[in-house]
Amino acid sequence: MALPDQMAPFHAPGGPVGVLFCHGFTGSPASLRGWAEQTAEAGYTVSLPVLPGHATVWQELNVTSWRDWYDAVDAEYRSLRETCDTVFVAGLSMGGSLALRLAQHHTDVAGLLLVNPALGAVDPLARFAGVLKYLVPATPSIGNDIAKEGVDEGAYDMTPVAGVHELHKLWADVRSCLDLVTCPIALFRSEVDNVVPGSSSDTVLRLVSSDDITEVRLANSYHVATLDHDANLIVETSLQFIERVAAAHTA
Repeated sequence: MALPDQMAPFHAPGGPVGVLFCHGFTGSPASLRGWAEQTAEAGYTVSLPVLPGHATVWQELNVTSWRDWYDAVDAEYRSLRETCDTVFVAGLSMGGSLALRLAQHHTDVAGLLLVNPALGAVDPLARFAGVLKYLVPATPSIGNDIAKEGVDEGAYDMTPVAGVHELHKLWADVRSCLDLVTCPIALFRSEVDNVVPGSSSDTVLRLVSSDDITEVRLANSYHVATLDHDANLIVETSLQFIERVAAAHTA
């Protein structure tokens, strides 16, 4: 089980380059804590907030809208821009969706770091959440899709159905404007993902307008790759990406 301090927000002051981390649906900062901490240790200013409705009880997500999630990361991004010259946005799963929307609405996003970004779900029933939410409040958990044994991302033990409906609204909004994304992208995708279909990453790569895209295939990890066997690869590659893009951004 993830420890309470791992599920708490994480903020670290650093240099003029900042990185905003966005966790996934029903998850918590625990899923990105190690990545965020190592990024901070590399000298970057880091912000890893708890999204509204998360890290409490799953019922909270049934009364939270997708705009609440977006407004939270938007506020964090604006705060980082006040103290940093350059800001990157990293996201896991739904956090990747939120990162893409930030890039659609903020042309000064320096780059995106996306891990199994979500624009759809493997579960075929998820698309009917708008109806199912009136019949059942929650379904079994989608958390901890991790190949590595003994790892806990600090996700809810149930999946709030009304929250899934909000998730679909977010996905539709992001999909409709992917061409507005022009910044450099590093996209990490697991070969085996039991939560988000590979078509989500395919859609991102096909529809964004970015001309600087790094795609990394993760052969040894499931959906929550940031806590899985390829976690170090994600950290190392993302730090190289940030260093390269930040240098070009400030040149």
